[in-house]
Amino acid sequence: MPISPKKLLLSKWTALIPVNREKHFLVSKVILPEDGSPITHVDLQAVHSQRIQTIAWRELEDTTVWVVGWK
Repeated sequence: MPISPKKLLLSKWTALIPVNREKHFLVSKVILPEDGSPITHVDLQAVHSQRIQTIAWRELEDTTVWVVGWK
């Protein structure tokens, strides 16, 4: 199923390989480039620790690493 970058904000994700007990994530911010080019990165916030990491939004399409929703 294709992912639309326009619908990423506040979407929920599950990491299939948790690190530091961080399994569930929320897209807390969609980073918009200043030059008006398409979205390339998002901030993911871990639900457990509130830690934020920035990743390329296309990494979420890798079904061996991420699953849509909280499982």
